[in-house]
Amino acid sequence: MTNAQVVSPAEWLVARKDLLAKETAAAEAREAVNAARRALPKVEIAKDYRFEGPDGKAGLVDLFDGHPQLIVYHFMFDPSWNEGCKHCSFLVDNIGHLAHLRARNTSFAIVSRAPLAKIEPFKARMGWSFPWYSSFGGDFNYDFHTTLDEAIAPVEYNFKDKATLLADGEIWFTQGEQGGISVFFREDDTVFHTYSAYAEGTELLHGTLNYLDLTPLGRQDGPGSPWLRHHDKYRG
Repeated sequence: MTNAQVVSPAEWLVARKDLLAKETAAAEAREAVNAARRALPKVEIAKDYRFEGPDGKAGLVDLFDGHPQLIVYHFMFDPSWNEGCKHCSFLVDNIGHLAHLRARNTSFAIVSRAPLAKIEPFKARMGWSFPWYSSFGGDFNYDFHTTLDEAIAPVEYNFKDKATLLADGEIWFTQGEQGGISVFFREDDTVFHTYSAYAEGTELLHGTLNYLDLTPLGRQDGPGSPWLRHHDKYRG
């Protein structure tokens, strides 16, 4: 049940116009952030990252599929797991038809550390058709801070080192698989890294949560999202 006050239509309109002013201010602030994101400098990728996809071996430039822009979602799928992360699955369920991105010169791909032999059955089970590549045995996940193992590389997540993460009480972000998104730009065969986001920084990609934010009950969420399931595991 919602505890919202019951009012007349005229009173509701006053409250709604007050909220509209706040929504307008938030939209203007968001566009300022978007402009700052577009203005970020870029870093040339010098390492020859290799992936395995349904069509065989691929380099990072191949993931662009001929487009100048590439968005990669780092999907949490450890090689020892038999299914991908439910939180990453929730995010991927919210991706729209890729034709709209391609129409704006942008490619999209998912990358996980699990081998393709585990990715493909899970992808089929979930009914997804998105390009999904394995980085198994490579440095890609470690270099972009979505697999954390200090025996291989210093721990860094969401632009915080291990000491800062521990001081902030974010112990769960200091080891293992983590989610994130990275953006790349291509000039011929030269690839540049332009943007990455982690944790709450990927929230704008969760369309379902944005829809729920429009409702009186909101997200109906709690710590760790205990309600969340792979979409084929809900009852009813």
